[in-house]
Amino acid sequence: MSRVAKKPISLPKGVELNVQPESVSVKGPKGTLSVAKPVGVEIKIEDGVANLSPANPADIAITGTIRAIVANMVKGVSEGFERKLELVGVGYRASMSGKDLNLALGFSHPVLFKTPDGITIATPTQTEILVQGADKQRVGEVAAKIRGFRPPEPYKGKGVKYSDETIIRKEAKKA
Repeated sequence: MSRVAKKPISLPKGVELNVQPESVSVKGPKGTLSVAKPVGVEIKIEDGVANLSPANPADIAITGTIRAIVANMVKGVSEGFERKLELVGVGYRASMSGKDLNLALGFSHPVLFKTPDGITIATPTQTEILVQGADKQRVGEVAAKIRGFRPPEPYKGKGVKYSDETIIRKEAKKA
């Protein structure tokens, strides 16, 4: 059996895991998430610990995948996920106007990004953006969409980048 699928998932206080024949839902203080459950995966909950096992040996890979997804759901509804973006460049600014993110990225027009449901966006400073939410995939997707408006370029490093990202710089042409 895969090493990932063998690991048990511990459920913190306030987190409730419900298993139906077709889906798995996790409810906690930060919200409720659900995912479709494949046919070949069995989930047993005992003493605040969830164990996954495959119904037959051919379903080992999908069991590990579902275990990772459910573990991320448990962490999301209890702690939440966060991605931090930084704006690098002269005149690059971010601000919130209601639920919309207003970005000045050197274009002739401002870029407006509507915040999707289940995601909160904050701008602690003019050059920082915090994307927070319970669903790891949606947080990453929203952060990638914001980064996609102006990805960092390799010569001066200007653009929207993740806070932990390193931009490999190129040397400019020399005459």
